[in-house]
Amino acid sequence: MLDKPDTPAEPLDDIHALFHGAPSTTEFKKLRKRIIRDTRQAIDDFGMVERGAKWLVCLSGGKDSYTLLAALTELQWRGLLPVEILACNLDQGQPNFPATVLPEFLEKMSVPHRIEYQDTYSIVKDKVPAGRTYCALCSRLRRGNLYRIAREEGCSAVVLGHHRDDILETFFLNLFHGSRLSAMPPKLLNEEGDVFVYRPLAYVSEADCERFARDMNYPIIPCDLCGSQDGLQRQNIKQMLDLWEQKSPGRRQKMFRALTNTNPSHLLDPSLFDFAGLTRDPVKIEQNPPDLSRGS
Repeated sequence: MLDKPDTPAEPLDDIHALFHGAPSTTEFKKLRKRIIRDTRQAIDDFGMVERGAKWLVCLSGGKDSYTLLAALTELQWRGLLPVEILACNLDQGQPNFPATVLPEFLEKMSVPHRIEYQDTYSIVKDKVPAGRTYCALCSRLRRGNLYRIAREEGCSAVVLGHHRDDILETFFLNLFHGSRLSAMPPKLLNEEGDVFVYRPLAYVSEADCERFARDMNYPIIPCDLCGSQDGLQRQNIKQMLDLWEQKSPGRRQKMFRALTNTNPSHLLDPSLFDFAGLTRDPVKIEQNPPDLSRGS
């Protein structure tokens, strides 16, 4: 559980350089409060805090990772997140990547950070056949480097900026293309068993991340590798969910809540529920004997 402050939290004002220049509108204050509340709730619900731990917070330069860094920094600033934060950008060697943007931003914001250069772009381009998407291999190479950096920096967790919509889209990708019920877990342990992976924005919507980063005027860096490819299945899923949301506002949130409210006995996976071992209650049978006088 996250610590509860002994005194009421101070007003949502500019308490850190990451929030300098924040709009003073009521709408933005509500947005900021909602993001902080949802982030704190996810951290609490999924038991992410180990007091005195050090987190490697991954910063890609996209709207989601900026929102993640700001939310965690505010929680830390307020004494609600007793961990050390080290921001990390992995420069993967994409053409035209503006390599100075994030270092300059993090220096200006006085955020402890590490910039790592590893040319995984060339590997992905060489290994993935023409016309195929880069996401799987790119992600695998990136994750391996992040685990290595976490170990080198003494970090117990790699912290990613995946939000509610990423999790929901992954669920449908696995449903439609992988024939399994699976999404992105908010907390998992790597295969080696020495580094956690956290997703504190699990309850935060993509729309809130987008509005927040835009209102804060953070220097967004687009992905020119995966993001430039047409026909990605994830984009098809996103369009499908957008259409459903337009027709039935609030459907995204209801579907996401369903992921937190599963009932294994009403699914069909015998590894999750012992259907074969399900037996009738002999006491109930004795109390309600079958009526043998009735014909078939």
